[in-house]
Amino acid sequence: MILHKSTNSALTFFIPEETNSLGALFMDAGISAGFPSPAEDFKEQRLSLDNELVKNKEATFFARVSGQSMIGAGLEDNDLLVIDRSIQPGNNKIAVCFLDGEFTVKRLRVDQDEVWLQPENPNYPIIKITDDNDFVIWGIVTNVIKKV
Repeated sequence: MILHKSTNSALTFFIPEETNSLGALFMDAGISAGFPSPAEDFKEQRLSLDNELVKNKEATFFARVSGQSMIGAGLEDNDLLVIDRSIQPGNNKIAVCFLDGEFTVKRLRVDQDEVWLQPENPNYPIIKITDDNDFVIWGIVTNVIKKV
């Protein structure tokens, strides 16, 4: 997966680039979190993360998280988000939004004609969207890639 980069203050955006790679080796046996599995159970095949994470290539982007407002949802500083702009926004989805000149990632709370952006960290305030805001739901987060 090759990424092209563009930066905005809160998030760093990337777009996927077509690769001719066959993908990395994938052990199709599951990794036991309990008792070890016998080695002969492993089958080797190729796995492309592009195929696993990108469902709509023309509408998919990546962005790196900056900040701690979504740690309760498992989105931490420097995580890489997979964002699909073709997915319909809805209540309880995690969205990348453009709000008053900056990008942010928050959980959508929608009730009739009202929209709130809810952080997943009690140290950050819930944001009520009003007619005074310059607001666009830019895309829906589908996956998060973390470094261990």
